[in-house]
Amino acid sequence: MSPQPQPATPEPESGRWSVPPDAGRIPTLAVLLGLYAVSVTPSLGALLHGQTANLASSVATACGTALLLGLVWRGHVWAWRVTVGLSMVAGLLVFVVGMLATTAGPAGWVVSGAGLAYLMLGTALVGTPVIRAFLDSRWAARRGSA
Repeated sequence: MSPQPQPATPEPESGRWSVPPDAGRIPTLAVLLGLYAVSVTPSLGALLHGQTANLASSVATACGTALLLGLVWRGHVWAWRVTVGLSMVAGLLVFVVGMLATTAGPAGWVVSGAGLAYLMLGTALVGTPVIRAFLDSRWAARRGSA
């Protein structure tokens, strides 16, 4: 028998965050809903302006985003990693595009604000102690039931 490889994510420590895990339920939900809102807002804006050319891809993107964020809520570590990675990459790209577009008018500042929102919400998933305690408890519960 060969030894099993060590998991990539360390086991959650019980007193690691020194906050009760249930205290992070509302902040985690707020961050996930914020990520969804920032992701779907451009598609809704285009739809309100009557641009239906990319409707199918917008609906698919909205459904995929909802699925990914739902998996984060349910306690999938890989979904959390993908979400944090995508929010950081998207935040940097959107921010830079917004800064390049600021010479064209105030819409560039709005785009840059969306990039900053992605960055802040992605950072909140990683660095807010109540959110991490809540996600650690979800991960531990999922690991125990699987």
